[in-house]
Amino acid sequence: MQVEIHSINFFFTLKNDLAPTYAYKFGEEWVLWYAKSNNYSVVSLHFKALLDTYLESKDIEEFQQTLQLKSVASNLKQIGSALLQYLEHCNTVVSDANERHYDYNPANQKISRHYLISGKYIEVNFDSQLVEQLFHPALAYLEVTHKKHSADTQFDIYLENNDLCLFKNKALIKASYKKDYHFIQGKFIFEIINTIHDKKALDWLATFHGSTITNGVNAILLIGNSGKGKSTLSSLLASHGFYILADDVTPLGCDNQNLYYNPSAVSVKSGAFKVLKPYIQNLDDLATISFNTTKGALKYIPFPKPKDNQYPCSAIIMVNYAADSETELEKTDIKTVLEVLISESWLSPNPKHAKQLLDWLQSIALYQLHYSDTASVVDTISHLFKTLDHK
Repeated sequence: MQVEIHSINFFFTLKNDLAPTYAYKFGEEWVLWYAKSNNYSVVSLHFKALLDTYLESKDIEEFQQTLQLKSVASNLKQIGSALLQYLEHCNTVVSDANERHYDYNPANQKISRHYLISGKYIEVNFDSQLVEQLFHPALAYLEVTHKKHSADTQFDIYLENNDLCLFKNKALIKASYKKDYHFIQGKFIFEIINTIHDKKALDWLATFHGSTITNGVNAILLIGNSGKGKSTLSSLLASHGFYILADDVTPLGCDNQNLYYNPSAVSVKSGAFKVLKPYIQNLDDLATISFNTTKGALKYIPFPKPKDNQYPCSAIIMVNYAADSETELEKTDIKTVLEVLISESWLSPNPKHAKQLLDWLQSIALYQLHYSDTASVVDTISHLFKTLDHK
C-alpha cells in the first residue's frame, strides 16, 4: 500500500483554523484528521484537490479565479460554500450531552463477585441481579470463591435515577441511561484491560470494536457490523488451533502499536449456536443470557489465553458472513475499513497518537472476507497467517 503523509501548515488561507492537521494518501483516497474534533475523514483525490485550492486561496474571489483557470465547469460559489460546510462539520466538537455525575454509595453493594485475572484480584459489586447479568457472564469463567482482605481494583456498578453508574475504586468512571448499557459494558471491560495491563487511557491509541485472533506470532483484527459473524469466526478459528486475543473490545497500545489481551469471554448470538456446536463440546452447558429482545439470546464462550499479552497486527479483515456464500478474501480500500472501524471505536484525541494510528494503518493489509463454510474459511485464514509471518 502506497501511503504519503503531509503535515498541513498553510501560510495564508481562507480558513486556516479549519484545515486538517494530517493528510495521508491511501491509493486513490485521502484520510484527513482534524485535531479540534478528533475527526477522521476519507475523501477522493478530486475532493482533496479542491479542498487544497480552497485553503490556499486568500479569499473566495481568488479561489473562483483559480478554478476558472483550471477549467472547472460548475457553480463556483456553490463549491466554495460546500467546502466551507464540510470543514465546519469536520471541526465540530461533539460533546456528551448525557454526561451524569453521581457520588459513590456503598449501600448499593448488594452482590459481590471476585475475579483473578492475569494475577490481579478484582472485586465487582452490583446492586441487583439484573445489573449483575449485564457484566458477570463475560468474566464468570475467571471467578474465584476466596475473598482477599483487599482487592487490587474494586468496581461498583449500580442503577441510580434510572442511570447505570460505573465506579472504579469509588470514583465515578461513567454514567449512562440504562437503555444504553452497552456503553457501560464497553467502559467496564476497558477499565478491566487497564487494570490487568497496568495502563491508563493515555497509554492507548485506540480501542477497536472488533475481535482479534493470533497464531502466536502475528495478530489479525476482525471487524464488521453487528451480526456479520466476527465473534463466530473468531470462535471457529479458536477451535482450529488459533487463539483469541480479544473479543468485541481490542486495545491498541501507543508504545509499540501492538494489540493487547482482553480477558472477556466471546459473546455469540443464538444464530451461531448451530454453527459452533460441532466444534465446541460444552456449548449446550453454557448459560444462555438474554439482555433484551433486540439482541436475543447470547452465550459467553471462554477460550484458552494466548501465550503472550500482546501481538503485532498485520492485517484487518472486514467480515461478512452469508449463508451459502463462497469463501472469498480480497484486498479492500481504506474508506471501506474506516467506515466500520471508527463508528464504534474509541480513538485517542492526542495529535501524537492520531499520527501514530495513521502510521500504523499504513503498515496494515486491508481485506474483505465473505464466508459460510468452516473448513474453507479456516484454510483461507491459515494461509493468510503463513503469508504474513514470512513478510
